[in-house]
Amino acid sequence: MPSVLIVDDAAFMRLMLKDVLVKNGFEVVGEAENGLKAVEQFKELQPDLITMDITMPEMDGLSAVKEIIKLDSKARIVMCSAMGQQGMVIEAIQAGAKDFIVKPFQPDRVVAAVKKAIS
Repeated sequence: MPSVLIVDDAAFMRLMLKDVLVKNGFEVVGEAENGLKAVEQFKELQPDLITMDITMPEMDGLSAVKEIIKLDSKARIVMCSAMGQQGMVIEAIQAGAKDFIVKPFQPDRVVAAVKKAIS
């Protein structure tokens, strides 16, 4: 069962993602509400996949992606973006993210992106 770390500053977004992932056979091993915590949790938990919000306090998702890729160039990260963040999504993918999903989440798109990222 693939393990996932969910990173988002909004608790309800983490809850929604967790619900979709668990229903589809993933194990949510951790949650973080900002990029700094995401990097710490990544080191600790070594998840198979990370879902990463872009806009967060303390350290944004783009900076967190860069830090995590420095730690593990094979890290699998799927960005979660709001509409209008295409520029940041492109930057994140250039920095090493595998894919992105757009809020509000469509469960089937979430599952497709996550499965693609870990295959």
